[in-house]
Amino acid sequence: MNRARLIQGSRFVKPFRSLSPLAALLAATCLSAPAAAKPADAPNPAFTGRDLFDLGSAADPQISPDGRSIAYVRRTGDILTDKLRSSIWLVSVATGEQRPLVAGAGDHFSPRWSPDGRRLAYVSTAEGGSPQLFVRWMDTGQTVRITGLPDSPQAINWSPDGRRIAYLMTVPDEGLKLGSAPPKPEGANWAKPLEIFDKVTYRADGQGYIKPGFDKIFMVDADGGAPRQLTFGAYHDGAPEWTADGRAILFSALREPDWEIAGRDSEIYRLDLDSGQVTALTTRDGPDLAPTVSPDGRTIAYLGFDDSPKAFEQNRLYVMSLGGGAPRPVAPGLDRSIDQIEWASDGRALFASYEEAGSVTVARIGLDGSVRPFARDAASPVYDRPYAGGGFSVSRNGTVAITVSPYDRPTDIAVAAGGATRRLTRLNELNLGAKNLGTLEYFEATAPDGGKVPSWILLPAGYVPGKPVPMILEIHGGPYAAYGPHFSTDYQLYAAAGYAVLYTNPRGSTGYGQAFADGIDKTYPASNFDDLMAAVDAAVARGYAEQNNLFVTGGSGGGILTAWIIGKTDRFRAAASQKPVINWTSMALTSDGVPFFGRYWIGKQPWEDYQTYWARSPISLVGNMKTPTLVVVGSEDYRTPVSESEQLYSALKLKGVPTALVKVPEASHGGIAARPSQSAAKAAAIIAWFDRYRTKDNPTPVPAAQ
Repeated sequence: MNRARLIQGSRFVKPFRSLSPLAALLAATCLSAPAAAKPADAPNPAFTGRDLFDLGSAADPQISPDGRSIAYVRRTGDILTDKLRSSIWLVSVATGEQRPLVAGAGDHFSPRWSPDGRRLAYVSTAEGGSPQLFVRWMDTGQTVRITGLPDSPQAINWSPDGRRIAYLMTVPDEGLKLGSAPPKPEGANWAKPLEIFDKVTYRADGQGYIKPGFDKIFMVDADGGAPRQLTFGAYHDGAPEWTADGRAILFSALREPDWEIAGRDSEIYRLDLDSGQVTALTTRDGPDLAPTVSPDGRTIAYLGFDDSPKAFEQNRLYVMSLGGGAPRPVAPGLDRSIDQIEWASDGRALFASYEEAGSVTVARIGLDGSVRPFARDAASPVYDRPYAGGGFSVSRNGTVAITVSPYDRPTDIAVAAGGATRRLTRLNELNLGAKNLGTLEYFEATAPDGGKVPSWILLPAGYVPGKPVPMILEIHGGPYAAYGPHFSTDYQLYAAAGYAVLYTNPRGSTGYGQAFADGIDKTYPASNFDDLMAAVDAAVARGYAEQNNLFVTGGSGGGILTAWIIGKTDRFRAAASQKPVINWTSMALTSDGVPFFGRYWIGKQPWEDYQTYWARSPISLVGNMKTPTLVVVGSEDYRTPVSESEQLYSALKLKGVPTALVKVPEASHGGIAARPSQSAAKAAAIIAWFDRYRTKDNPTPVPAAQ
């Protein structure tokens, strides 16, 4: 479950005794070759776990103001450290020629051009310690570190005159103090002091237990010097946006005494730099966010929606005068949730991105309400699964920089202009060009109520039409998210093992309008069952899948649905429920989304309606479960906590259903595939589990659907 989605709308361990059969299976699929193995006679054309270290992906494309160059973050695997390393590269829009700009020791990210395009600010760990803010002069190549910060600067933003840079940073807070231990004798070796928490959200996925502190806005001279803190108070402030005259900063925040439990409310504020006065410019009940100022400095565009008890609401686009006042919705008929906006240089329109049919569309939205798509295939740089996503940037001449990812390649840099999209980089052509990858086909299934279920199926290399193969139904998380026709390492590894991979966007998925997303409001996960089974039936009927060799897996929301499905049907030979929710009562009170689940997802708190919590929990269906099920979770998952997976594992053990528990050490919910070796090993474990229950019978071929 993505935390941004949730708020808006919503490494190996010591094996248990019960894991020894799985360990034996994994030994046959481990990444390293036996010591006495013979040298390979030829390159391996199959996609393997080892190939994950050779992949590269492009992220965060930032086009220069003159539209001639794009600075972007290139992520590559480092086999010695088992991590993805980040460097900053520069690519020519005209020729596609590229060169490294900031590389070497450390990680380098968040490139941002100065308004005149002569300098580039970025964040780097090159000098060790916490990430710091650097500025590079593009004509000379000289670089200077301009901060010495205790924590990482975020959301860096140049002032209009290029003299200063604003950024966001966490400022430590003392936190609640309750008594103290006795004085410690000199040289004594005592236990660590008590940890005291008093916040509603006291731990967060990817962060662990949160140290006391608040996100605040700072400003520093672009040529270095002591930074100045601009905002204060016991609440978190959002990313800074300069006004055109450079005399004020806009930001979004929830600055109310009950901010911890106030739900999805936030306002847009104006900070006057001379006086330090902070003034609220919006007042509605609901989130107002992402303010950006028009080129003439007179208008603020921003995103938001009126809050409701629904689990998901689409972001709408609004404009208001610089001083606040009555907002005006722009293109209210656009039935999509807008994620990012940037003003066009003429001030008569904004460029905006929104999910649509499994990818991200970047469109020019006029202040008159017109919507003109520029590019429809922007994609996310995260490639373990094919989620829709991806950001963009715009030059003064209207050229748009995006990342794109077809089904057989991770993200590359592309530009969109004049109605056409042109790819500039091909980061993986050398290593993937010689691989036999799975191929992708699209179809629509029809649910029992007549609704359409957008579906894709990745077929193994060499697939023969009309000859069914074993098939895995893989279900996306969120659940307010979407899959699309993009590259996935998990899927390519499954395909290399001989499985077709079916994935869908059932009701609740984003990018198909508010009504489609509302299809699971207050009924999830039960309401997704028919959509998913309709897609499976369609895949069998089209001759893709062996109906006696069906398997099911998914992570987060997909893990919930995997557990729900095996409680409703025995048609799958085996399952792998990854980082699931099993018990909505324990989830609502232990996740890092405590303020949101009861209020928006269920509608009441557990003590107010425990029957609904139980009825929508997969644990209520354990009595029906017979499917052999692997349970997978990161050991530091605070979104769908480890205890959720352990409940399913323990219940299946007590029920006598074949099961095993796989923990990914030191992995969070969002980072379960962050390290290449663990991503490869997790996929290998799932394949080994499915292979264990896969029948080798050759079914009668089914004619392919026309």
